[in-house]
This record gives sequence, structure tokens and C-alpha cells, in this order.
Amino acid sequence: MGNILPTICTLLIVISATLVGFGWHAIVKKHRERHEKLMFAGAVTALLFFLLYVGRTVFVGNTSFSEDAPLWVQDAYFIFLIFHIVLATVSGAFGIVTLLQAFKKQFAKHRRIGRITAILWLCTAPTGVMVYVLLYILYPGGTTKPVFDAIFG
Repeated sequence: MGNILPTICTLLIVISATLVGFGWHAIVKKHRERHEKLMFAGAVTALLFFLLYVGRTVFVGNTSFSEDAPLWVQDAYFIFLIFHIVLATVSGAFGIVTLLQAFKKQFAKHRRIGRITAILWLCTAPTGVMVYVLLYILYPGGTTKPVFDAIFG
């Protein structure tokens, strides 16, 4: 499978963030039905990413960063990766809460946290793309192994 699953996962992240951006624009323009559809599609796309990512992690493992990269790049990548993981985790938790508020029709709370959630996700997606670019394009060649070995060496 090579790099196809990471490429698909990254594409899903980009699609999800794009849908969230358009969904946010739709609600600003008072197009509630369009907002609901776009945000739901963005959430489903993010869920597909998550399921593929977890499945790959469990069954294949994760790719470690290339040991051929300069040490300072490896260190910078590690710090950036931790930042991305924390941001993605917080975004996911906020996303679940935001969706639950919408489904419960708690729109005042949904509106308040939804802005934060959208901003978090629109920051998370580009960091995910950067992780992909660093790991598979700029510095390819790391081995695939279980997630804890890939992160902590």
C-alpha cells in the first residue's frame, strides 16, 4: 500500500477543513440548511480520516521520521508533531461537543463553541498537511512501526 493510506488520510483532512470553512461561511450568510449539510459532511469526512488513521496505526503502524534528516530538523519535527497531536485531539473533542449541541438543538451553546471548534479545526488541518509533507515528501525514508516507537524512537 506504500504511502496511499497516509495520502488518503491527508486528503480527507483537507476535504473536511474545506467543508467546515464553507459551512461556517454558510451560517454567516444565514443559510442554515446548507450549513448543516456542509458541517455534517465535514464531520463525516473527519470521522473517516480518524477510522482510517486508527486502523492503519493498529494494523500497520506509523512511519517514523527519517533518520537521514539533520538532527535539528528531526527535533523541530518532533515538537511540531506533538503540537499537531494535541491540537487534533482538542479539535476532535470540541467537534464532538459542538455536534452534540447541534443535535440537542442547544443553538446558543453550539454557536459559542462552534466558532472555537471551527478555528481549531481550520488550524489543525494545515498542521496535518505539514506533517504529511515533512514525513512523506521532504524527508521520506522512515520505517513503519508501532505508534509509540515512531514517536519516541
